[in-house]
Amino acid sequence: MALHPVRKALFPAAGLGTRFLPATKASPKEMLPLVDKPLIQYVVEEAMSSGIEEIIIITGRGKRAIEDHFDISYELENLLQEKGKKKLLAEVRKISNMLNICYVRQKEALGLGHAILCAKNLVRDEPFAVLLGDDIIDSEVPALKQMLEIYNTYGASVIAVQEVDRSQVSNYGIINAVPVAEGVYKISDMVEKPNKEDAPSNLAIIGRYILTPEIIGLLEKTEPGKGKEIQLTDALRELAKIRPVYGYKFQGKRYDAGDKLGFLKATVEIGLKNKEFGESFRDYLKTLKL
Repeated sequence: MALHPVRKALFPAAGLGTRFLPATKASPKEMLPLVDKPLIQYVVEEAMSSGIEEIIIITGRGKRAIEDHFDISYELENLLQEKGKKKLLAEVRKISNMLNICYVRQKEALGLGHAILCAKNLVRDEPFAVLLGDDIIDSEVPALKQMLEIYNTYGASVIAVQEVDRSQVSNYGIINAVPVAEGVYKISDMVEKPNKEDAPSNLAIIGRYILTPEIIGLLEKTEPGKGKEIQLTDALRELAKIRPVYGYKFQGKRYDAGDKLGFLKATVEIGLKNKEFGESFRDYLKTLKL
């Protein structure tokens, strides 16, 4: 059977962003500015650069700003045109010209698995990617593009993983797996936030997935767990029993931008790489008496 290409990517964005309160009380967490772009734009651009053709953003109440950001803004474009600000005009038009973006509402934030189910009629029987906007990955080759190469090689679901310190395993889902190639692991099981003594490895699941269509049926059978949420990890554990599932240790640096300290680290390090003001920012940081 021919391998079906991955054309669609889901972006769950219905969460309340409680780790960033009060900043996210009236503004979506996904729209927090990281240097000069909102968080979600970095991840959408990663999908575009990886060859994804259709973006599906799963939103909820209070997330209208996300839709407005990727929409055409005639008034703003006309103003920039009149003032001769060609560079800014090009940037604004680039955003509104991004791929085909559609939106689905998740009426209640009932877990990542539930968010995916909200889009089941749009993904139908195709494989699809899932990208979490909390995880910003800085890499020469987009992380999702690296994962698509693994998918094309093995024809199976792929989960992004990274090594974490043993003291940090209780903050992540951890895979139980055996290596099959450089950076590639065949997963037999996953453990959600284990104690370091019980963790089967130090390979942590992070917010990039390529999922085969079987996951939808498994999610529909998954019982809600803690907080009445449908967990993707539970369905992935079942998938690994009937189909191969691989973990891939991607090349690049990942920032947990859903965490205040992680967001600050990303702001500094990505700011230093900015072509416009990175050098000036570096000079400023050198003046600080730390």
